[in-house]
Amino acid sequence: MASRTAPSRRPTTRRRGAESRVQEHLSTLLAKVEAKNPGEPEFHQTVREIAESLWPVLVQNPKYIDNKIIERLVEPDRVISFGVNWVDDHGEIHVNRGLRVQMSSSIGPYKGGLRFHPSVNPSLCKFLALEQTLKNSLTTLPMRGAKGGTDFDPKGRSESEIRRFCQSFMTELFPYIGEFTDVPAGDIGVGEREIGYLFGQYKRIAKRFAGAITGKGINWGDSRIRQEATGYGAVYFAREMLATRGNDLVGKTCLVSGSGNVAQYTVEKLLHLGARAVTLSDSDGFVHDPDGIDRDKLEWVKRLKNDRRGRIREYADQFPRATYQAASDRDENPLWKVPADCAFPSATQNEVNAKDAANLVENGVSLVVEGANMPTVPEGVDRFIAAGVLYGPSKAANAGGVAVSGLEMAQDMQLSQWTSEEVDARLQVIMTRIHDTARQTAEDFGHPGNYLVGANIAGFVKVADAMLDESPI
Repeated sequence: MASRTAPSRRPTTRRRGAESRVQEHLSTLLAKVEAKNPGEPEFHQTVREIAESLWPVLVQNPKYIDNKIIERLVEPDRVISFGVNWVDDHGEIHVNRGLRVQMSSSIGPYKGGLRFHPSVNPSLCKFLALEQTLKNSLTTLPMRGAKGGTDFDPKGRSESEIRRFCQSFMTELFPYIGEFTDVPAGDIGVGEREIGYLFGQYKRIAKRFAGAITGKGINWGDSRIRQEATGYGAVYFAREMLATRGNDLVGKTCLVSGSGNVAQYTVEKLLHLGARAVTLSDSDGFVHDPDGIDRDKLEWVKRLKNDRRGRIREYADQFPRATYQAASDRDENPLWKVPADCAFPSATQNEVNAKDAANLVENGVSLVVEGANMPTVPEGVDRFIAAGVLYGPSKAANAGGVAVSGLEMAQDMQLSQWTSEEVDARLQVIMTRIHDTARQTAEDFGHPGNYLVGANIAGFVKVADAMLDESPI
């Protein structure tokens, strides 16, 4: 297996032996993961990305190989699968599948979102849970990784159908969660409304109010800045990256994909820091507004997506200077061909392919910060790094959401609620710390400026050392 992080300098005989052992170990590991988890491409992809970037730390620390730390890390503690039976408004019975992957509990309770989308399957949940494990580690808060959801699609369903489904889903999930066990949150298809129905059912069963779910309503347990946190955090991370080159966001033209919470609050914070976002998208296509998405237009988008559950194509009808382009099956997304300085992929996994990455580099984008989870394919990441683009990987750049979820857990424990200013200040400190840790770790292991290597190693080492402390073999 050729590693993108393998050193190019002439090694000593001893180092050659260590590198050979690492290469053999990782090749064997990846073959076993693919054999044990057939038909799970997203999970294979994230295991490969993480394993290859750990090359430098494994060469220096053979104890991680001796104790099979990566093997233990990528094997979930448990995968919970359950049927969810519910009745629609016409009396018809439906059966969906629910999943919860609890990946690693070496530091604190499990923590990670719930996704309601037809694409939810074991591969997706395992990939997200593994990413969440390292992401949570980077926040420095005592949380470990989990992820879950269901193939139920809330699109087109009535309010009462969504409520009944959430109640049935929570009835099945209830035995496996709790404030000291596993604390789910929202994700795609699960917003404050769904969290309300899920938490209401949790309380009915538990007969107590406990912080077993985050992302709650602001009047009954949520943290302020929670909805904004992922988007805000990604922009704070971008600000820190640009500062390493003596630059900032003022006057920058930015591409943002998606139009949900992450995208909306990425645009909001970009405006606050003097930048200009010109695109938004959903699964149907994207809009390009050459005048920029100002605060009034953003408020219109929030009403469109959050209140009316409308489609982004309506933006071009409302603002005639904007253009809309429908999605197609082409091998490139024209959104990523719009000239800009910065890009914030904030929609879904693998939305930026190798051609898209090449288009971004060719058009002069100097910074890519991931708001979504693993939105860039490995070949695209390689293009960014080779071109000297500042690349902020999702596990570091979008950690603001889970960080504020962790702060919500702390507030729940204290039966208190902090001000928006206090939470935002803590969020900025956390994102700056994540940035600095990833940057310094990459430099320490011989890959200066490579935030992917830095984030993966820093997140891994904290989890691995905890595993050794708790259960050395």
